[in-house]
Amino acid sequence: MLRPQATAQYFNSFQAGSLPDRYGLRVTEVAEGRVCAEMELQPWMHAPNGYLHAASVILLADTCAGYATVAHLPDGAKNFTTIELKSNFLGTAKEGVIRCEAVGEHLGRTTHIWSATVFGPQGKKIALFRCTQMILS
Repeated sequence: MLRPQATAQYFNSFQAGSLPDRYGLRVTEVAEGRVCAEMELQPWMHAPNGYLHAASVILLADTCAGYATVAHLPDGAKNFTTIELKSNFLGTAKEGVIRCEAVGEHLGRTTHIWSATVFGPQGKKIALFRCTQMILS
């Protein structure tokens, strides 16, 4: 169940001064079983080959899934930690805004599994991401 205090505004304020904030990540939507976020690409996010660094894509997907976990923590839970993550890269981007949609696949009392899709500036899928979160009581 979605926690009432879990809003896009809350997460955007919560991350102030942290890595997602430095990347310019912006949460755009928090809903039951789902969180969306985006970030504008900057040249410093590229790998030396001139294309978007995989870590930049993972930052967006993992943060989106992490915030989704926080938004859906079960009653009595104190926090969470990631115990597994996987990414498949389908494309890249050099400029523009990339966005992510994380969707809950399993929202249990002890674990959550989130799938996140990252979309490039033209709306094409550029990465598929999945993570397992352990709920800490």
